[in-house]
Amino acid sequence: MASTRSRDVIIGIDAGTSLIKTVAFTRDGRQLGDFCLPNTYSTSPGGRVEQDMSRTWNDTVAALRGLAMKVPDLALRAAAIAVTGQGDGTWLVDGDGRPVGPALLWLDSRAAALVEAIRGSERNAPLYRRTGSGLNACQQGPQLAWLHTHAPEILSRATTAFHCKDWLYFLLTGKRATDPSEATFSCGDFRKRCFDTETARLIGIADLVKLFPEVVDGASVTHPLNAAAAAETGLLEGVPVCLGYVDVICTALGAGLYDPDPAVGCTIIGSTGMHMRLVPNADAVALNTEATGYTMAFPVPGHYAQMQSNMAATLNIDWLLDLALDLLAVEGVTRSRGDLIGRLDEEVLQAKPGEVLFHPFISDAGERGPFVAHDACAQFFGLRSRHRYRDLMRGVMEGLAFAARDCYAAMGALPRDVRITGGAARSRALGVILGAALDCDIQVCSRGEAGAAGAAMIAAVAVGFYPDMTACAEDWVKPHLNAPQKPDAALARRYAQMFPAYLDARLASRPVWKRLAALRAGGDHV
Repeated sequence: MASTRSRDVIIGIDAGTSLIKTVAFTRDGRQLGDFCLPNTYSTSPGGRVEQDMSRTWNDTVAALRGLAMKVPDLALRAAAIAVTGQGDGTWLVDGDGRPVGPALLWLDSRAAALVEAIRGSERNAPLYRRTGSGLNACQQGPQLAWLHTHAPEILSRATTAFHCKDWLYFLLTGKRATDPSEATFSCGDFRKRCFDTETARLIGIADLVKLFPEVVDGASVTHPLNAAAAAETGLLEGVPVCLGYVDVICTALGAGLYDPDPAVGCTIIGSTGMHMRLVPNADAVALNTEATGYTMAFPVPGHYAQMQSNMAATLNIDWLLDLALDLLAVEGVTRSRGDLIGRLDEEVLQAKPGEVLFHPFISDAGERGPFVAHDACAQFFGLRSRHRYRDLMRGVMEGLAFAARDCYAAMGALPRDVRITGGAARSRALGVILGAALDCDIQVCSRGEAGAAGAAMIAAVAVGFYPDMTACAEDWVKPHLNAPQKPDAALARRYAQMFPAYLDARLASRPVWKRLAALRAGGDHV
């Protein structure tokens, strides 16, 4: 093993839905290099979305070896490895640690009918009080309940239920574990920060609690890289490995959610939209009447992140861009999404605000925040013949901003300062629109890999590089927060007038969504 003095690098692994990323950071948070590979998953009828678990590990190994090609002497310099990944889902292994089948991803909606039945029953209220999280088909608890009914032969071979990052941690260390954040919203008690047998009973999986692994807090506990993983990755056996919290928590940590100011929020504008508030203790958690959102343990003693999550954020923008790309392709013109959005960003700001209203529920899985409706659909309101493409794009961005306001309102007062990260955080137009819709300052996190950075921050505290997360955030986060952008006062007034119409249209559309869903399914009674 290299000397302590020479071990000056923390490796962050972020196994997301789109990419598997590996990033090397110095002890004080400077990024030295990164390497990523595209992730792959399959979809099939019935709402099934699955991922090959062995391939996920092989791609992670390849990404680590790719990082070693970019960072000189990485194996000798590695002081710790931290792993995070996509949340929710169900990754099952047998007694020998082998997958019993493909993983069910968070996009998988086959448990939707089961979830609707529970949410419409007397079990939902006590379930929500225990987990602090609205029941949704993407979660491990309902997915296990679906498997229990429809695929018992798979469960009969399983001995442990992991999430994505837990599977990678197991192969890196041999330790069967999960973290406090995923344990509680999957099938736990958020106040106790662990799994809970009564929660399992309410979901209908009391006899499956044996599948839940030990809960390990990576902010204080690490396990050594085992010999098999060392041989595959090229890293040194014995390097401390940190089990990070779920990717949204790590991203929020890396993007600045941990702040002494209680009026700070954090929004991730990626494929999905995550909107988060930090609370200092379990008693400060604000539960809502719709029984939605998530309450997740945060890697600081006593703290929790409350969040509401839109199923689709940039997917709405991608959809509208792709309509234009399809037309251009018919004419033999090849462009990329990046080409179009780069030109449109400033044009959007020239379009008149509030001309059309858009609900950004484009995901095939419906919506989960701040309401649950598996049949929710995206829709435009107020279209006229004068409206052009830039008006539609502005409407889509305004819809994303109103969805964010809808989510923050479900968690209490609107924040005064929101840190944003994710792919669309680079859009000036979206930043202006979001700031006005929330009537708050916007701070863009300039760090490109906030999720991997958040996981590495947890490791930096765990191995003693910093005494606590406050000191760590001073070095790792503060330098990457751009100057606050004040909201446009006139635009904020305009959006405050529009937001009630957004809500009214959402509430009025629910029977239409159900009718359309029945028609698409070929139902006779619609």
